[in-house]
Amino acid sequence: MRRRRGLALLAAALLTVPLTATPAHAAETLPFRDPSLPLPARIDDLVGRLTVTEKLSLLHQYQPAIPRLGLAAVKSGTEALHGVAWSNDYAAGGAKVDATATVFPQAVGLASTWDPALIQRVGTAVGDEARGLHARNPTVWGLNLWAPVVNPLRDPRWGRNEEGYSEDPLLSGTIATAYGRGLQGDDPAHLRTAPTLKHYAAYNNETKRDQTSSNVPQRVLNEYDRKPFEIALRAGAATGVMSSYNLINGRPATVDPDLAGLVRGWSDQRLYNVTDAWAPTNLTGSQGYFATQAEADAAVVRAGLDSFTVNDTNGEPTVTALQQALDQGLLTQEQVDTAVGNALSIRFRLGEFDPDGGPYAKIPASVVDSPPHRQLARETAADAMVLLKNSAGLLPIKAGGSVAVVGPLADTLYTDWYGGQLPYEVTALDGITERASSTVTAAGADRIALKDVTTGRYVTALDPDAVTATATSADAAAQFDAVDWGDGVSTLRNAANGKYLAYNWGPFVTHDTAPTGWFVQQQVKVEDQGDGTVVLHYAGYETQESWFGANTYVTVGTDGKLGLGSATAAGAAHFTKEVLVDGVTTAAAAAAKQQTAVVVVGTNPFVAGREAHDRTGLSLGARQEALIKAVRAANPRTVVVLQSSYPIALAAQDVPGVVWTTHAGAETGHALADVLYGDVNPAGKLTQTWPRSTADLPAGLNQYDIVKTEQTYQYATTTPLYPFGHGLSYTSFRYSGLKAGGGKVSVTVTNTGKRAGDEVVQLYTHQRTSRDTTAIKQLRDFRKVRLAAGRSTTVTFSLTPRDLARWDQTRQRWVTEASVYDILVGSSSGDIRQRASLPVRGETVPARDLSTVTRAETFDDYSGVQLLDESKVSGTVVGAVTAGDWIVFRDAALRAGKTLTVRAAGAGSVQVRVGSPTGRLLGTATVGDTGSVYAYTEVSAPLAAVSGRRDVCLVLSPGLRVASFRIR
Repeated sequence: MRRRRGLALLAAALLTVPLTATPAHAAETLPFRDPSLPLPARIDDLVGRLTVTEKLSLLHQYQPAIPRLGLAAVKSGTEALHGVAWSNDYAAGGAKVDATATVFPQAVGLASTWDPALIQRVGTAVGDEARGLHARNPTVWGLNLWAPVVNPLRDPRWGRNEEGYSEDPLLSGTIATAYGRGLQGDDPAHLRTAPTLKHYAAYNNETKRDQTSSNVPQRVLNEYDRKPFEIALRAGAATGVMSSYNLINGRPATVDPDLAGLVRGWSDQRLYNVTDAWAPTNLTGSQGYFATQAEADAAVVRAGLDSFTVNDTNGEPTVTALQQALDQGLLTQEQVDTAVGNALSIRFRLGEFDPDGGPYAKIPASVVDSPPHRQLARETAADAMVLLKNSAGLLPIKAGGSVAVVGPLADTLYTDWYGGQLPYEVTALDGITERASSTVTAAGADRIALKDVTTGRYVTALDPDAVTATATSADAAAQFDAVDWGDGVSTLRNAANGKYLAYNWGPFVTHDTAPTGWFVQQQVKVEDQGDGTVVLHYAGYETQESWFGANTYVTVGTDGKLGLGSATAAGAAHFTKEVLVDGVTTAAAAAAKQQTAVVVVGTNPFVAGREAHDRTGLSLGARQEALIKAVRAANPRTVVVLQSSYPIALAAQDVPGVVWTTHAGAETGHALADVLYGDVNPAGKLTQTWPRSTADLPAGLNQYDIVKTEQTYQYATTTPLYPFGHGLSYTSFRYSGLKAGGGKVSVTVTNTGKRAGDEVVQLYTHQRTSRDTTAIKQLRDFRKVRLAAGRSTTVTFSLTPRDLARWDQTRQRWVTEASVYDILVGSSSGDIRQRASLPVRGETVPARDLSTVTRAETFDDYSGVQLLDESKVSGTVVGAVTAGDWIVFRDAALRAGKTLTVRAAGAGSVQVRVGSPTGRLLGTATVGDTGSVYAYTEVSAPLAAVSGRRDVCLVLSPGLRVASFRIR
């Protein structure tokens, strides 16, 4: 329909424009280059001039030049998660090119500001810098930005936690909207840049991420996983989505039909949807979902994706597969034209085909790392910091005193995989030194030497190209500074050359100034063997056999070289670990002599958890915990600064002050000093619950159903270390006068302290009665207000019955139930200051009518079952994993039905029981082998007649996929 409207507009416009074959040198006269024409007409004109091969070439990430029409080569996908980070270079065969640009706090830190206006300013700065880099080199720095990440952070162990915003979908969607609006600009017809939301959908694990299926019931999928994408797209704050690597209910996300349907319905613009890197070949590789690439690529296009991110700069395999798909009738030309039009739509909106390049074309390269952006980075980093604890008014620190700044992050800054290169560095030590009368520092790292038990020789980096166990003494080249980053993973930096021990695909070397790269080969576990020796266990990413073989333990060759020669500790080389300098003791001694101690601990964004690698725990490294305790014992005026990409289950709580920050960019040290010394009154709030331990989290992939496993602040009943929304201030706020009704909630907030401050006022609701389990609390809105000492303001929120809607799986639609709703307003989810009740006249969900066809996936509860793909195109069905797995349909109005009819595929049986999975057996339907899990049949079986409102359970046998059933 959209294409027909575009053709009609074009036909009308061309009454005054000659339609002739125009050579490239006069391409500006072609209708698609006329900005006065409607956008659909311009798109259709250009698509109509392309050959089939040209069209297919534009569906690859690297869109080649088409000289005859004057089209330049364009690359989709510049990383810009918290600043322009990196892109790929044509000339270097697709090699990664890092940007030296303004680096803002990691995404989870940006969200901790709870300040959409500020984040929109950040997005504007990042968009300007993308334009500035584009001005320098348009072939490397494309304007389609792959940001932001909006996957809700349901589990803090996810390796990509740093990339998302929050465990709450509303907060995630709101911050994404602000960032996206900044990236896009405010011109109604043109884009500053074209942001792409990542990663659709239900993606929160890295372990086997391309092979695991996220089991997500309808309620969770609609209320939780889809919601942030919907919020940003309905707000017009993004130009498309990137599909994720995982499977969703048995179907690869790369061919999720939502991409062509539901997702596009959330926007009033044409969307440009893209695959994640190499995901198209996963369909025929690790996922084995299609037999040929032609089938796979056709399915990708039909599902609603418009760009193939695969084969680096080489688009030929994609063009070949798509041409085969056309030849085989797997794709139509209309489907290709639609996808090509989507791909070109953002190029038009970016101004590429306008004579003047559009309103953003003149942004100069000088905006990159400009003074205003440096100042914005400092402001944002300070606003993103969260004051977790402040006993006895230790903070803010008075200027002028002596300070010990210790810890592994005291005098260094790290960026992450999706962060740009820092143009300069202001560390915590730098920032505090500018304020203190004197400072001392110590990294707190143990300096060790490793002696091979067999030969009595020390491990040495005398030759950085080959680390060997050949030294006769523990000189500087045989000394390593060890930092424990958590999950038992350490880095070893050589004392002589300052470089990190790394495997480097063999042999071990010391080349790198920091842990980095995709495989992060600078990671090692120093494992105590209980007999006075240790072994070295290589812990670099991607240690599966396809890369390194089974051997991940270090052995020593006859030439003394370190290598990976054993699959177990038993066959590894044993070393004695000599501690030459006790880093904890040294740091504590330094702290004892100063007025204040600041211990800067946390994580390295490339170590222990990152893309392709989930965390297994939540704790700091053991030596970092020991450092906190020792410094606190030496100096009671100890402040802990946690710098991490995710929540930490901090054990050392006996300290008066705790501040959390992400890895926040070049201005981290200035921002930290601004907060510690009180120039900035902290107002950041946590966007995730901080659990006390992994015991509070579900095991494995059970994480996806947050309702059943009681996850996030919405459903968890455990007491967290710090609750969602928590964050203290140097002043205090009183809440009073809560009023609710008439579609509004209002509350008065008063600054009762002695200094100005910001407060994030948070509105939650709780539905008292419901047919289903509902959230203990659910964030409905928030507002950040700034108040001078003694001043008050009234904060008013809009809250209508529609805002209280939840997903009703029985009728597969949104419903606002009639109930009393608790209105909860406070400073965090755990600090509610004002309460009211609000009766809402809504619906009552009727009893289920199982006499009509009922989708199996609309169950109310379950045990053990999997959600699976009904076909490779669409639909979700239910399958058992083990005998006795069940699904239940509650409050069903039974009418003495005597026949069960089941639509299913595979082979197996379905028992119907009432009351519970072990309740009265009404009957059993048996399905013979249908020959394929996608070949469905209907079978019927007699039932004992039962009437009344009852819970109905279907107990399934493995090997059967149930799509629907009815009882009549």
